[in-house]
Amino acid sequence: MKDLGALMKQAQALQVKLQEAQARLAAAEHVGGAGGDMVRVTLTGAGVLKDVHIDPELLAPGEAEILADLLVAAHADARRKLEAAQAETLREAAGPLAGLPGMPGLGF
Repeated sequence: MKDLGALMKQAQALQVKLQEAQARLAAAEHVGGAGGDMVRVTLTGAGVLKDVHIDPELLAPGEAEILADLLVAAHADARRKLEAAQAETLREAAGPLAGLPGMPGLGF
């Protein structure tokens, strides 16, 4: 039964690591840009749009369609960065157990 006790301790340590990783991810922010960073958006770790920066040059008359396209592209860029950071952080936290079946919430 020693092995079972050691396994339980290892599982508890993994759970703590994963909770810490999830807290770091929730606190992180990811910035995505488009149009040479003329449009930038900031997402929270939960994927919530927190901030939008628009270069004043894009506010000229007739630029609304371009601006809308750049906002969508910047959001997509930030979302990709967020998802990559989440996957990497959780993979690191899980360590050698990341590839085991039944590891919930790892997202890969």
